[in-house]
Amino acid sequence: MMGNRDLERGGGTKPRNGSYQPPPTTAAPYYMETSESQWTSWLVPMIVVANVAMFIVIMFVNNCPSNINNFGRGGGRRQCVARFLGRLSFQPLQDNPLFGPSSSTLQNLGALEWDKVVHGHQGWRLFTCIWLHAGVVHLLANMLSLVFIGIRLEQQFGFVRVGIIYLLSGIGGSVLSCLFIQGSISVGASGALFGLLGAMLSELLTNWSIYTNKAAALITLIIIIAINLAVGLLPHVDNYAHIGGFMSGFLLGFVLLLRPQFGWLERQHLPAEGRLKSKFKAYQYVLLLIASILLIVGFTVGLVMLFRGVKANEHCDWCRYLSCLRTSRWNCEN
Repeated sequence: MMGNRDLERGGGTKPRNGSYQPPPTTAAPYYMETSESQWTSWLVPMIVVANVAMFIVIMFVNNCPSNINNFGRGGGRRQCVARFLGRLSFQPLQDNPLFGPSSSTLQNLGALEWDKVVHGHQGWRLFTCIWLHAGVVHLLANMLSLVFIGIRLEQQFGFVRVGIIYLLSGIGGSVLSCLFIQGSISVGASGALFGLLGAMLSELLTNWSIYTNKAAALITLIIIIAINLAVGLLPHVDNYAHIGGFMSGFLLGFVLLLRPQFGWLERQHLPAEGRLKSKFKAYQYVLLLIASILLIVGFTVGLVMLFRGVKANEHCDWCRYLSCLRTSRWNCEN
């Protein structure tokens, strides 16, 4: 999905994959870093290891050599890709161009599917789909992006807050995806990664006063977000998961990524009459309150609509353009 170095120290971006691109970095250093200790990042590496291990399990279960249909529609012989891997070899490229398993294997292992969530009462798929990937290309793009973004965020804010944002954003993306997409399955950590991108934006806004190059930081981040979401308009890319994850992470950033006022951190070095009594500024409390309300309302309404079987596309004709932009080169209905 996205890649970045450090929101405070500046850097470049790297493309994610067919879904989106890495978040930006800003050239505005935090003068607060002299007073803040850095956490050791271990959660993000563990998430990467878990995703890689899960993909190996997926390919083992897929067992292409034993389950492949040897002859295609035109009578041509079909073969697994990278057959030297044996049971771990990939489906034929006409089935899966991302070098991965069959869609039926993903479906059986917990891919997001509207009918099974709503009518099969399998709400756990909102969570399990975050840990599944459609292929090596998909997995590498997501995990590289997670390393670039997640490690730095975890060093700054700790594993608890970053972990909460990652998981809740992933579920938020799954809920919105399931509300709008009923005819296909969806997998991947896209929603969770977009949540980290959204949290980066809200972290910039809620800690606005401690940035030096505010305008440059904001403009850069907005441009990257726009590019990421625009790439999601391509066919076979679940942009609803991106949007849902981004919105969830954006609101969670206001709640979890507040930084104290510099004067409050340095209070032990200040005379009693010069010490700040409030850890955060008034606008930070206001943003926290508004974001908390919107989060609770949004998740509640979304889950209620989902489990009641509401098909959001039937109530929003133009929303289909958020996930696929029809052109002469492809048909969004296919």
